[in-house]
Amino acid sequence: MASIKPIRIWITPPGPNSWKVIMVLEELSVPYEIKAIEFADIKRKPFIDINPNGRVPAIGGPNTDITLWESGAIIQYIVEQYDVNKTLTYDTLKEKHLLNQYLQFQMSGQGPYFGVAAWFNILHQEKVPSAIERYNAQLKRVLGVLNTCLEGKQWLVGDKMTYADLSFMPWNHRVDSVILCAPEDKFVGYPNVQAWHERMVERPAWKKCMEIRDSLMQEQGLENGTGRPARFKTFQEYEEAIARGEDVHA
Repeated sequence: MASIKPIRIWITPPGPNSWKVIMVLEELSVPYEIKAIEFADIKRKPFIDINPNGRVPAIGGPNTDITLWESGAIIQYIVEQYDVNKTLTYDTLKEKHLLNQYLQFQMSGQGPYFGVAAWFNILHQEKVPSAIERYNAQLKRVLGVLNTCLEGKQWLVGDKMTYADLSFMPWNHRVDSVILCAPEDKFVGYPNVQAWHERMVERPAWKKCMEIRDSLMQEQGLENGTGRPARFKTFQEYEEAIARGEDVHA
């Protein structure tokens, strides 16, 4: 793909959704250029001119003159436009729709529940036991669904890894930090999920993504667990400083 111009991808390093997209780009060897912005800037111009919703990732496709946001839509675009050899997808009717089904489950099930669990376990300034209990249970419910879907299989759809599998990786990778358990315990009770995840984290593309992430986190002075600058004691304190217009990375 030497003639393809790099896809521009705007991200904030801590969040998992951007790395879903970058992992797909890496697996397909599609050239890309990361535009790493600070969390303080995602709801300000010029970024909200790219994504009015003020969320990452977003991409600019110089090869097709398209700008997209929402990670699921971006993944589908990349696969449709660049996966000419069907490396991460299928074009048969049944498999094509099953892939979309699992991507939708990641977007509507895993992402929101894991994200809210992370908020109440790590970022919320008050401990709300009922909320922690509810969303930890929902996180485990999603893992249980995946464990059932993977019974007797290596991959969610067909006989190869696809974009559907990859879409679950970044959030699954941080289950231990979300529910505050030991890394070796995060998939206890979900052996199919554990084996599936371990197959993917050994891939060179994933390792490269995590190396890039670590470098960008260091550049922005962010803590690995919370994603905020170390000088702020809470996420609320960080958000309040952003609202006041302070240079939060000074």
